[in-house]
Amino acid sequence: MEASAQIGVTGLAVMGRNLARNFARNGFTVAVHNRTPGRTKTLIEEFGHEGTFVPARSPQEFVAALERPRRLLIMVKAGEATDEVIEEFAPLLEAGDMIIDGGNAHFADTRRRERALRERGLHFVGSGVSGGEEGALHGPSIMPGGSAESYAVLGPMLERISAHVDGEPCCTHIGTDGSGHFVKMVHNGIEYADMQLIAEAYHLLRDVGGHTPAEIAETFREWNRGRLDSYLVGITAEVLAHTDAGTGRPFVDIVRDAAEQKGTGRWTVQTALDLGSPVTAIAEATFARVASSRTGLRAAYRPLPGGRRQRLDPDVAGRFTRDVEQALYASKVIAYDQGWTMIRDAAAEYGWDIDLGAVAKIWRGGCIIRAAFLDRIRAAHAATPDLVSLLAEERFAAEITDAQQAWRTVVATAAHRGVPVPAFSAALSSYDTLRGEHLPAALIQGQRDYFGAHTYRRTDREGTYHTLWSEPGRLEVRTDGGA
Repeated sequence: MEASAQIGVTGLAVMGRNLARNFARNGFTVAVHNRTPGRTKTLIEEFGHEGTFVPARSPQEFVAALERPRRLLIMVKAGEATDEVIEEFAPLLEAGDMIIDGGNAHFADTRRRERALRERGLHFVGSGVSGGEEGALHGPSIMPGGSAESYAVLGPMLERISAHVDGEPCCTHIGTDGSGHFVKMVHNGIEYADMQLIAEAYHLLRDVGGHTPAEIAETFREWNRGRLDSYLVGITAEVLAHTDAGTGRPFVDIVRDAAEQKGTGRWTVQTALDLGSPVTAIAEATFARVASSRTGLRAAYRPLPGGRRQRLDPDVAGRFTRDVEQALYASKVIAYDQGWTMIRDAAAEYGWDIDLGAVAKIWRGGCIIRAAFLDRIRAAHAATPDLVSLLAEERFAAEITDAQQAWRTVVATAAHRGVPVPAFSAALSSYDTLRGEHLPAALIQGQRDYFGAHTYRRTDREGTYHTLWSEPGRLEVRTDGGA
């Protein structure tokens, strides 16, 4: 077989098929392969007119169809399936060729695979791809990691098929080894928080404000024309406005209230604990999904008392809606800031040189959390590359200041009325924790020293100390050998 394809895609389920079509639509010759040959045949029959495809029946044919350096994109299930495909194709490749994993792999697996293939002279590119099946076809946000050499060859192709905003591609080289998949994982963690915050806003507007789903849909449409302009707010309006054809009831009333997940939010929280990165809003959003599915626990708790549940008077409900918008915006800023902090923490831990402003730029289009204020995040990091927090930027700080009364009113109202708002509450608590001049952690350090001699540091002098709690007078001793 003549080596004519500039890229190959193996794994032709919906995402793989649509990415292959996207490459072909953009003028690239694409080799296509699937373990089940029927999928390859169907792709050619249905979409062969969209560009130039080279169907391959075997791994050997597939590799032979690729121009050097070969670019082989794997789109299979994360985990063992990915390792099996790598081991199937790697022996057929030559030094300088590259394998690209476009699935939702765990970044630690990507680091392991990159290291192993580098020893064999091959490039491994772990690339996050966000936007779902529509994004894969029409232009996703793409987050490739790997070597600079691999991006020099592969990057222009990925940039061409990515979404574009203001003429700029939503694709950039994130950094080495597993950085691309790490950034995609954090994207999904922020997505969990964003969705939960929006859901809590809906819950408040309905159960406290007394509005119908159709009325709340109009509220979200209005918000989507302002600073909350985003993909998720936009589709929320569509979901809330939808009526079930079979019953005539609001769609949200016929859907079981048990949220599922693919696992990337859970990965984000687990990794944040390892890094010591306080992503509390993301964590509470993830736990909220888990709790919603615990039918036995919910049944046991349901008879227990809660707060006052009567709805607000109509004149008060309008003001409450404005307060909820303020609380939603402020909480979203905190959740996004937690994501950026986590990326910064990981970069320091793993030696990645990640441009945080570039991350904001490529998330402006194609991905699920695309939002108007991402351009402001990009600009803030461009102006101050070492920006420690979004709240250190003047405009974001001013908006958080303006939201104070409304934000606290919403969280307090929810508590009084027994409406759960775990992500709103976590975002506000995170804000108060980090702005606090004095925290009760001093007491925790005292407790730790008392029961485990874990030591503490003093506010009035340097050194590490331990109090001899069982001694008369509770003597204090310095434990670090200092003067």
